[in-house]
Amino acid sequence: MTILYFADIRFPLERANGIQTMETCWALAERGHVVHLVVRPDTASPARDPFDYYGLPPHARLIVERAPVGGPNIARRIGYLAFAAGRAIGASRADVIMTRDLAVAAMLLRLPARPPIVYESHGYSPDVASSLPAMISTARPPSSAKLARLAKREAQVWSGAEGYVTITDGLRSELAARFGARPRVAVVHDGARVPARQPAAADSTRSAGDLDNLDDLVIVGYAGHLYAWKGVDTLIDALAKVAGVRGLIVGGHDREPDLDRVRARAAARGIADRVRFTGHVAPADVRAHLACADVLVLPNPESAISTHATSPLKLFEYMAARKAIVASDLPSIREVLTDGVSAMLVPPGNADAMAGAIRRLAGDPALRSRLASAAYGAAAGYSWERRAERLEALFHDVLGSRGTRFS
Repeated sequence: MTILYFADIRFPLERANGIQTMETCWALAERGHVVHLVVRPDTASPARDPFDYYGLPPHARLIVERAPVGGPNIARRIGYLAFAAGRAIGASRADVIMTRDLAVAAMLLRLPARPPIVYESHGYSPDVASSLPAMISTARPPSSAKLARLAKREAQVWSGAEGYVTITDGLRSELAARFGARPRVAVVHDGARVPARQPAAADSTRSAGDLDNLDDLVIVGYAGHLYAWKGVDTLIDALAKVAGVRGLIVGGHDREPDLDRVRARAAARGIADRVRFTGHVAPADVRAHLACADVLVLPNPESAISTHATSPLKLFEYMAARKAIVASDLPSIREVLTDGVSAMLVPPGNADAMAGAIRRLAGDPALRSRLASAAYGAAAGYSWERRAERLEALFHDVLGSRGTRFS
């Protein structure tokens, strides 16, 4: 089938949104579908090739289309919506439209004679918008008018989209409780590239990248953004409580204040000399950095995003890396990991409990190996290929409800 995927983002994008979008579209193309990914132009000069940036080979069935938008952000937003409308009902029509952009989905629902729409939700947007100012330094508090507009769109898309995806079962339950039951809704978690051959060992070989001066101490790693709501501050506090380990923090943008904030916290806790900050790393290079760690930490605190609606890419990357995992004990994380079996789960935001789990793993290589192997064994169920397979099943269900069948 032909799939039209709308992503109103500059592309390639360094954040998880861009990675998940590209990996999902590439995996769908790999399953034999023709995927047209419609994005905004790259803002870097010269423009970057998305296949190269994300470390994927070019694919004849994945076509990246750039909407011709420019000017201030509001103009780019309006221009993209207008382009998406014309693209959706134009001559080169698709069998299915997919998007994770609520405004795009709400706009497309109003179009006549359009293909069926599958919307992917990553959270109830009024709650997310209200919470962001406390979690991201650059976010502004939403107006009451914006919150009302978002709530209206959520209801419209829940009832009007032919197919609906949530990235956790908790989010599906929340939306169903708010709006009532609906047909053709699928829970499809995020994913990772799972190597066809199992990594040779759960512990680090200290051989990847330019990570010098990481001696024989146990390395505790984190990969991702450094926003306060990601919980890296708690990880820094935990590392300060555990002697004999080093920290490896992969991520953070020089243009944002979070990297400086976390570095300053490490200095204030007296551990700046045993925590390495890499700064931003291209998505294609993250795996090599994860290979340098012995323990990987997912420290999300409780929040409107994390508690029920997060399906963090780093979780699945950690599992695929075959490393021992310490993670916050949140309902969304428990959908994937089991305490004492595939990870050590600790109360969110509790630096003492996190330090205790790190200390235990640092002193017990056999436990590290057991947890890492169990997590890796479960990772195959969360590959990008499996994600595409689950989406494909939903697409067939949607088309079948219209009397259309595809092989």
